[in-house]
Amino acid sequence: MFNSILSIENLSIDFKIQEKIYRAVDNISFILHKEERLGVVGESGCGKSITCKAILGLLSNKAVISGNIIFNNENLIKLKDKQLNKVRGSKISMIFQEPVASLNPVFTIGYQLNEAILLHQKVNKKEAHEIALEMLNLVKLPQAEQRIKQYPFELSGGMCQRVMIAIALSCKPMILIADEPTTALDVTIQAQILNLIKRLNSELKTSLILITHDLGVIAETVENVIVMYAGNIVEKAEVNQLFHNPLHPYTIGLLAAIPKIEKESKTLEQIPGLVPSILNMPNGCRFNTRCKLKMELCKTKSPPEIVIDGHMVKCWKYAGAY
Repeated sequence: MFNSILSIENLSIDFKIQEKIYRAVDNISFILHKEERLGVVGESGCGKSITCKAILGLLSNKAVISGNIIFNNENLIKLKDKQLNKVRGSKISMIFQEPVASLNPVFTIGYQLNEAILLHQKVNKKEAHEIALEMLNLVKLPQAEQRIKQYPFELSGGMCQRVMIAIALSCKPMILIADEPTTALDVTIQAQILNLIKRLNSELKTSLILITHDLGVIAETVENVIVMYAGNIVEKAEVNQLFHNPLHPYTIGLLAAIPKIEKESKTLEQIPGLVPSILNMPNGCRFNTRCKLKMELCKTKSPPEIVIDGHMVKCWKYAGAY
């Protein structure tokens, strides 16, 4: 459980826009352990999805990646596309946002499942079909033998998400990356999908990286959490530790913005302002333009990582500056 399976070391992602270089992800590091469920949380534009797409080499050729992404003692950044193709799907799989949009509307569910299985496993078409049915039953898709012959538009959003999970897990990958897997699903179906992901993580012993902006999803699903803001990791902690003792002003603001049943209020708490664009990142701490606790040092110098009882935070408040 405590063995490392994926190690991100000093990862930075730059984009070239109109002959200028802009940094979207800035020198981040984290470790994913075997069978671990790791959450990555933050507002849209914080760098969550870009980071996970970099792991699989799915960014455009305008992206310049530096640092190390170590998987099975190999640096994925240094692999060529042909070598990465042997990792994608078979060893590391990804569930993308919007399941209906991710499935090809002109091919049946069975065709798309079989295609993934035949690409990564040495089986014939009959065996691939049997594996496809097995996977659809594993993710508890109702009437799997009938659904496998249908097209995506004939299935509900929740059913399409189950199909996407079946495709992602069809080759029994070591790591599953789920990028906002409950987007556009109603609350009941969302709970079913999250419970399914947790069950499969346990049964198949697959490590999980769950990307979301929803702290409720984080609380229900993962064991450890990374909080990202404007391309930085600002906090890392065990999930209960994060919820009961948030340290970074950004995390505190996110938690304060969650409506509370026991507390009557006419207005919701909010973090003022917006996540900065990569075209105009502030100097110093990237959260300083929205932080109520900022001081002059925050505007000029990026804070160091401080570890307090295994809880990492990147804020001058804990470096003796306040």
